[in-house]
Amino acid sequence: MEFDLYWLLLAFPIVFLLGWSASRLDLRQLKREDRASPQAYFKGLNLLLNEQQDKAIDAFIEAVQHDPDTSDLHFALGNLFRRRGEYERAIRVHQHLLARADLKRDERERAQHALAHDFMKAGLFDRAEEAFKALEGTAFSTDARLALLSLNERSRNWHPAIEVARQLEAAGTGSFSQRMAHHWCEIAQEADARGRVEEADQALMRAREAAPQSARPLVIQGQRMVRQGQHDKALRAWDELMAKQPQAFSLIAMDYAKSALACGEDKAALDKLQSLYAQVPSVDVLLALNSLQPDPVARRKALMAHMSAQPSLSAAQGLIRERLSTHVALDEPEIERMQVAMATAAKPLQRYRCAACGFESQHYFWQCPGCQGWDTYPPRRLEDQ
Repeated sequence: MEFDLYWLLLAFPIVFLLGWSASRLDLRQLKREDRASPQAYFKGLNLLLNEQQDKAIDAFIEAVQHDPDTSDLHFALGNLFRRRGEYERAIRVHQHLLARADLKRDERERAQHALAHDFMKAGLFDRAEEAFKALEGTAFSTDARLALLSLNERSRNWHPAIEVARQLEAAGTGSFSQRMAHHWCEIAQEADARGRVEEADQALMRAREAAPQSARPLVIQGQRMVRQGQHDKALRAWDELMAKQPQAFSLIAMDYAKSALACGEDKAALDKLQSLYAQVPSVDVLLALNSLQPDPVARRKALMAHMSAQPSLSAAQGLIRERLSTHVALDEPEIERMQVAMATAAKPLQRYRCAACGFESQHYFWQCPGCQGWDTYPPRRLEDQ
């Protein structure tokens, strides 16, 4: 018993010294690793701030090698790859994160979200759609739905786009009624192209239900009636457009005048267009109005008044057409107004543009004020190029 106790007392300090030495070695190793990882990380940040992305990527890769279990470094590296257009490398980084069994739920969702954006940027829309759908019910569900809406619009999958827009509205993300109206209008136009008249009618009706104040369904409805030779119905649709969206009426102003002439409603249409022009002085409305105006003097006065308020090449062109059609010479005030309109239209083209950065100026510079480059301005104005 005395022998055993003696050896036990002797062994205890030896074991303690060995354990203390081992712990010191481990602590030194951990400190070295901890110093190496932040050093590489901060080096990467510094390079990134200095817009040296290639060197920043190398620094982040070094940091990941020192600490392969950290997720933040992986996210930083993956986002850098995506920003540089290296989508395959970004995908591999985020897929590696998702393959880790120890990844927390919020970080897994974050990695899934990043991977979905990688696929979208890479043009892999099918895989992007699957990845975004996998985010349903997560903190990224709203962003995923918005991305899915964009994907469906890009792929012209209008019915799925409408469904996603409805989900976004139901979730309180905002109003998508105008966007859904455009989707229904696209469906209507595709149905018309295939000769499916009833389907087009239904789609336009749904478009108007989605956004009653939308201009596009009324524009399309009138155009459809014109193609069918029903000019009176086209006028009714466009009268409603004139009342609801007068700013958008200029898109079909000339078509409105032609339909009015076709069905003998030119006088009524002229009165309506005059009232609209007083409200919305658009050159398109003016030209449509003049096409219904039988008095050549009144037409020229209207063009002159418009050029006085808004110097316009379209109005000047209308005045030239009046000269050619009536064979009445232009007087001096008309020529002066035309000169002002032409000078106004030409001014944006009487500029020089830097070939390196696109900086524009009315004066020629030997050194560009934008990019500081020398001899980067071609010695020709934009109108001569």
